[in-house]
Amino acid sequence: MRIILLGNGSRCGVLEAVSLLRPAIEGCGEVVVSDFYCCEDISGVDADVAVVFGGDGSILRAVSQMGKNQIPVIAVHLGTLSFLSTVQSSELVPLLSRKDLLQLPVIEHLLLECKLFRGGSNMPEMSRVVLNEVLLQGETVSRIIGLELHIDGGLVTTYRCDGLILSTPVGSTAHSLSAGGPILRKDIDAVVISPISPHTLSNRPLVDSPDRLFEIRPHQKGILVLDGVDVAQVEPNDFVQVSRASYTFKTIDSPDNSYYKTLRNKLGWSGTFNNNNDNNKRG
Repeated sequence: MRIILLGNGSRCGVLEAVSLLRPAIEGCGEVVVSDFYCCEDISGVDADVAVVFGGDGSILRAVSQMGKNQIPVIAVHLGTLSFLSTVQSSELVPLLSRKDLLQLPVIEHLLLECKLFRGGSNMPEMSRVVLNEVLLQGETVSRIIGLELHIDGGLVTTYRCDGLILSTPVGSTAHSLSAGGPILRKDIDAVVISPISPHTLSNRPLVDSPDRLFEIRPHQKGILVLDGVDVAQVEPNDFVQVSRASYTFKTIDSPDNSYYKTLRNKLGWSGTFNNNNDNNKRG
């Protein structure tokens, strides 16, 4: 088995964990690339699995490094609140040691392609693939922006808001959730459209198919943010197109893990039922 090791080496505890686990990892297969500073182009590397140490930020960087060569990822949790890193460091070596590892189910996650067009041009100035979300927001934090949303060429509505988020199911537990968007299972094929602090109370989050062509046209200057990174200033005569990417992000989870177990742990869902409470008794 050929293994890639990735992570954010500047994050506390990452290099220490890798140093501790690496001898056992090398006993499970051949480490063909080891990069903890996002320096290597691994878009052409032939490997069976990529082990990513850290939180969701490390995984976002790994997606970018792999490009169209999306190798199944085992995400080892070393961050804080991370919905993608579901394998604990103590579980990694037993998982890699499994003879049926490469036969375990691979979960495919939607990726979105975002293109920025300038001044009515038919050629995009920029094209990026995102795992979490596309955000077009006001020029400053306190500035409201007017935005037109078009889907498949038809006008949906004009928002006046702090920003508009187009999120994947993976990103539905990120910025979109903070803006009041719904949580989608990460294997659902859908896009969440969430306005941030809309002035019209009837503007609510929408869920649509990723096979649509989404277009956002700003009325004022704004900032385009992809997976939490400011990438470009957008002018009123520019527009942003978002569609399904031609490839997916892939993960291998621990067989003992479940999606709702992750939500319970990460979001602190801890509702209990007290059988001794008289108020709960019926009849």
